[in-house]
Amino acid sequence: MYFIDVQGTLISDVDKSPIRGAIEFINKLNQEKTPYMIVTNNTKKDSFDFFQFLKNSGFNFDFDKYLDPLMLLDSRVKKDAVAAYGAQEFLNTLKNMGYTLNYENPKTVLVAIKEDFSAEEYAQMIDFLLSGAKLVGMHETSIYAKNNKRYPGVGAVLKLLEFATSVNYDVVGKPSIAFYAEALKRLQTQYADAKYENITMISDDVKGDLGGAKELGMRSLFVTSGKYKTAQEIVPFLDEKLKPDEIFADMQDILQMMNNGS
Repeated sequence: MYFIDVQGTLISDVDKSPIRGAIEFINKLNQEKTPYMIVTNNTKKDSFDFFQFLKNSGFNFDFDKYLDPLMLLDSRVKKDAVAAYGAQEFLNTLKNMGYTLNYENPKTVLVAIKEDFSAEEYAQMIDFLLSGAKLVGMHETSIYAKNNKRYPGVGAVLKLLEFATSVNYDVVGKPSIAFYAEALKRLQTQYADAKYENITMISDDVKGDLGGAKELGMRSLFVTSGKYKTAQEIVPFLDEKLKPDEIFADMQDILQMMNNGS
């Protein structure tokens, strides 16, 4: 059984095209009736729209095998008085979901991914947090990769704000316990006895996605087709208990391992 990341794992961070072996890997799981969930930290597009994008890109799976943070947001963040920070697409999606954006006296500071946070935005967030607003991240990714550049991920921004204000933060998407619990609940509709220790998590985010998965008892496969160019950039610096179980170049290499019966 598998939890499978999307950006940098199934699709390229550069042009959003399917990564080598990704479509074939999903097809193999379908053919062998292996339970799995596609677990993405997508926040820019409406959930069903992003699912449909993946379908149009050649991935063959149903919406009941898809989960992203937007699908859990209503249960974690109230819709009134939210100061949201992220790409314009994210802000538009929030408005379409009925969230009221408030940059005067917000109850919640909500952070998503963006490559060009300004000093003014950081100052504004700090003031809101010191005035009593809650701090919530849409996910806790370590690095954001775009246009062949790497930026601090939402997790890094949350750590910065926590250090600056001493305000603890909550996380909606990966690697929060609540997100993985929801993914497990949905996986159990495919296989009732599914447990974390039966699941393998595949991702390019070894600090965020895979670290959280390991802490819950999942097996972890790290692919270097996304945020990191080589395992040597990050793996030697990880806590020993959070290091991935296996490392692969991409989904094609994992597929080859499966076909070889390893």
